Amino acid sequence: MPKQQLSLRMIKDVLRLKWHAQLSHEQVAATLKISKGVVAKYVGLATAAGLDWDTVQHWGEQHLSTALQPRSQAASPVVVPDWGRIHRELDRKGVTLMLLWQEYVEANPQGRTWRYTQFCEHYKAFAATLKRSMRQHRRAGEKMFIDYAGSTVALSDGARAQVFVSAMAASSCVFACATPTQRLDDWIEGMVRALHFYGGVPAKSAATDFAGNREDRLMRRN
Repeated sequence: MPKQQLSLRMIKDVLRLKWHAQLSHEQVAATLKISKGVVAKYVGLATAAGLDWDTVQHWGEQHLSTALQPRSQAASPVVVPDWGRIHRELDRKGVTLMLLWQEYVEANPQGRTWRYTQFCEHYKAFAATLKRSMRQHRRAGEKMFIDYAGSTVALSDGARAQVFVSAMAASSCVFACATPTQRLDDWIEGMVRALHFYGGVPAKSAATDFAGNREDRLMRRN
């Protein structure tokens, strides 16, 4: 992602909305159509320079540019995120690397931070060091994983549909379909539709214990 460069007029608008209008970082970013991380960067630079709105509102662009020059930034080390925490946060629903990068920049307004592309590269390098012994090599078409997703989807009548999901082990090609319930007949229907989608039958199918013992549990209920 290219690094956003703001004009001095835009930077002044950032400071005006933040300090004079008392908007949050998110509101300033939405109003000016820029990222929250960029808002945090320039508010941080201005704060570090000891500025406030009463001081800068009458300044010209050159005066503001000089005041916002970071002090000996090139010599200061880059703030390194807690990659372990980043990795754990990604397991949470709705959390993305973009969101975590924005939080990282916002949390370090006066420090040197990585751009988004650098942030992603360093995270991938960290993730590659995890569980190397668990890596497995799959042959194409050999194995298919099947399960029901934890989330459901809303229907027009107000009911909720279950989401059957399958994925080929080698290619990670995913198929998903909605079923009324997670009963055995719906599970079989999902399997049939998945096999039609892939155009063949894998050598092996791996289901969770929940799916694998579905018939036994239904029989016990009856």
